[in-house]
Parts: sequence; C-alpha cells; structure tokens
Amino acid sequence: MAEKGLITGEDGLSRCAWHGNLEDYRRYHDEEWGRPVADDRRLFEKICLEGFQSGLSWLTILRKREAFRAAFAGFDFDRVAEFGEEDIERCLADPGIVRHRGKIVSTINNARRARELRDEFGSLAAYFWSHEPDGSERPKMMDYDTLIANPTTPTSARISKDLKKRGWTFVGPTTVYAFMQAMGLVNDHIEGCFCRASVEEMRRQFARPRT
Repeated sequence: MAEKGLITGEDGLSRCAWHGNLEDYRRYHDEEWGRPVADDRRLFEKICLEGFQSGLSWLTILRKREAFRAAFAGFDFDRVAEFGEEDIERCLADPGIVRHRGKIVSTINNARRARELRDEFGSLAAYFWSHEPDGSERPKMMDYDTLIANPTTPTSARISKDLKKRGWTFVGPTTVYAFMQAMGLVNDHIEGCFCRASVEEMRRQFARPRT
C-alpha cells in the first residue's frame, strides 16, 4: 500500500484500493467508474444494479452483470416496464442473478417510473445531471478518510427523496450516492489515483444533458 486508500498495481500505477487488484474489478475502476454517463439505458442499469447491490458486495453484482442484462432486456426500461408475473418468476428461477423478489419487482416498477421521468424531463440523463452538486457541496480534497466518512451526501439525499416521491423504490441515499459515483456525477477517485485527473478532464469536457 503506497498511501492510505491507494494500491499500486503490477503496472506501477497507483489506484483507489477498493478493487483489490482483482483483474475484472480493476478494469471496472480504470475504464468505467466515475466516467460521466449520458446514455439513459446505462443510467437505468446503473441505478437498478446499485439497488440489487444493497446488502451485498459490488463485485458480486459486477460479476453477474451480463446475466442481469440478459434477464432484464439489456435494461431497456421501455421493455422492462412491460414485464409481468411470468417475467418475475423467470427472474426468480435465474441462478445468474440475485434472486430477490423485492428487488426484481422494484426493477420493473422503476422501469415504469423511468418512462414517466423521461416524458417529463426529456431523458433520465437530463434529470440526473440537473442534480449535479456544485463546488460548495464537494470536499476540497477527496482522500480516503473523506470518502469513507461520506456514504451519503446532501445531493444524494435530495435525489433519493425526490425519486421516492415519484414512486421509485430501492433508491435510498446510500444507493443513490453509489450511483452518482459510478455514473460520474461526482469524481470520487481519491487523490493519488492515476484515474482522478483523467476523469476530471472528462467531466470538464462533458456536455451536460439539458431538458
């Protein structure tokens, strides 16, 4: 361990330590986590999988992601919104995913709510990026202690509250903050991670979706 919260890989690069140098987890960290997302299907996938992750490790979900995509029509929320009881039973019988009835039903419900959100705001991306926190809500330095001490933020609490009012489920403040981190609404690669600067540059150049 080079510094607290960092780990050095065989390539000599320092990274956030949470991936533990596991190849698939490291690839997710390097190529996906924190990079800004504007695609509605990917956003829907991310928020649903964060809901499935509740009480489990993200690595478990990551390694089942392709099975989740197959079970939920590639997270095309227009298709998932039409799922019925037969689809619920199909998912409950699928050993490739997390077979939790409440979370499966929640995904179908949230697909219907996602359609409503798209109809109101033009896209899920426009809705979520409208909640991007400004600098006053962000720490001056993102180190390991700050990251661990803040599993939720005022922004994640606001989004969670609003989504729940709109009928979404499994979208508590901690789940929403994990979603924010994953889809790039914030950059929580800690100082010293080689990804931090490149992700920040991607965020700087990113064209925020508008309604």
